[in-house]
Amino acid sequence: MMRSDDRLREAQAVPVAEVVDRLALKLKRVSAVESAGPCPDCGGEDRFAINTQKNVFNCRVCGETGDGIALVRLALKCEFPAALDWLVGAREIEISQEERARREKKRAEDAAQRDAYAARARAYAIEDARNIWASAVGQDPAPAVAYLAGRGISFPSWPPTIRCLADHPYKRKVGGRLEEFHRGPAMIAAIQAPDGRIRAVHQTWIDPDRPGRKAEILDRDGGALPSKLVRGSKKGGAIRLSPMPLEGGCLIVGEGIETTASVLVCAPVEGASYWAGVDLGNMAGRQIKIEGQRHSGIPDLEDEDAFLPPRWIERLIYLQDGDSNPAATRAKLLAGLRRAQARCGIGRTEIVAAPPGMDFNDVLRGEKPDGDDPAE
Repeated sequence: MMRSDDRLREAQAVPVAEVVDRLALKLKRVSAVESAGPCPDCGGEDRFAINTQKNVFNCRVCGETGDGIALVRLALKCEFPAALDWLVGAREIEISQEERARREKKRAEDAAQRDAYAARARAYAIEDARNIWASAVGQDPAPAVAYLAGRGISFPSWPPTIRCLADHPYKRKVGGRLEEFHRGPAMIAAIQAPDGRIRAVHQTWIDPDRPGRKAEILDRDGGALPSKLVRGSKKGGAIRLSPMPLEGGCLIVGEGIETTASVLVCAPVEGASYWAGVDLGNMAGRQIKIEGQRHSGIPDLEDEDAFLPPRWIERLIYLQDGDSNPAATRAKLLAGLRRAQARCGIGRTEIVAAPPGMDFNDVLRGEKPDGDDPAE
């Protein structure tokens, strides 16, 4: 027998769903592998989600993500050793070499099974996204044009990466079964990988009777569902609202289509290209964890999935909306810019921020700070 300091591995092996149950978090199942609900740290209604297949959690607002140990630390506001104590007990245990080997083999088999399932699901989602994109070929873009015009956005030249479907179904998995919650016009944007291939689509359901407004979509209990969904694999991709930047040129990247397009319309930089990075997580990538800091702003350079700009540009600008947590948002953007400098050798990087309480579309339309906008 030998003394084992195996508590970390034991804690990592606890399924995140079990951690949720033990913490008594109130989540609703939204698919076969996902459940969502309020974040145990920053609240909300459905901003927090777990994925039982990947065995991780994520909050799209405060940006916290990780495994079951990280979830315990987030929910209980405790340090790492206390989280281990809570998950597997404070007393070290003794196990034999044989038992250690058995456990490691089981973990490897479980990880391989999860990876294989995730790869199949990702391939299916990418194929589905490409089919959605292909189905919009030749469709009248008028509803999308009218929607963006209602937001004050009129492109000098309509991007080939934006199409429209007049009668597009809104579907989500409920109890492992795909159900339709809405059907109507939707703006479809191509999310392209660095090699230019389409690996996902960004779908925005719109209300044709209210220009500039998104569709109101409700779940079976009357709760609001997001009017925007991504289908496919967005990792490392972007929505290219203008062509590939020239060698030595400038690339301007905002989180969403409207943010990026608003700057293109309102304050264009001559010769610059404008891309939407889909979301902050994709733009920022994974950050190095520093004790006592929620967001370090230091990129984890081993993260291979985050967005990277073309290597031949000389200037990269990230747009920061002012209607979300400013410190967390800035740290994420800094991580993304620093990753671009380290990995791509980009010489000039900067963050351009909207006024506090506003996003760039508010600026374009002359909205007041902190005003409620039902179109968002």
